[in-house]
Amino acid sequence: MGMGSDMYRQQILDHYRNPRNYGELPDPTFSHAGENPSCGDEIRVDVTLNDDGVIERVSFTGDGCAISQAAASMLTSELVGLTVDELDALDRDDVLDLLGVDVTPMRVKCAVLAEKVAQDGARVHRGEAAVDRTTTE
Repeated sequence: MGMGSDMYRQQILDHYRNPRNYGELPDPTFSHAGENPSCGDEIRVDVTLNDDGVIERVSFTGDGCAISQAAASMLTSELVGLTVDELDALDRDDVLDLLGVDVTPMRVKCAVLAEKVAQDGARVHRGEAAVDRTTTE
């Protein structure tokens, strides 16, 4: 445990206590909700796209452990300016890098919940079926 992980822990707590982009967007392009049954985390993500399909605003609401909520807070800031395809291309490592701490395997689902919910929302928005992730990973 170096000082670095301490700093990241502080950052996670800060995002958990003072989440960025928390709330519901008026008239989002799409909204999607999902949960992580193993931890009881629930997150809903609202996304507004501009006419070019670029993410203009993102917000989230939800409840759950510090990691799920902090990851949602960090991720919503990162998504602004991305295209839906770029959102789709994100993987768990992108989120884990944002968090900056070693997350135990049990906690990975908490960390990536917001990302998965946003990606599933984008799929539904495009008319594709959302992936049922409750049994995967």
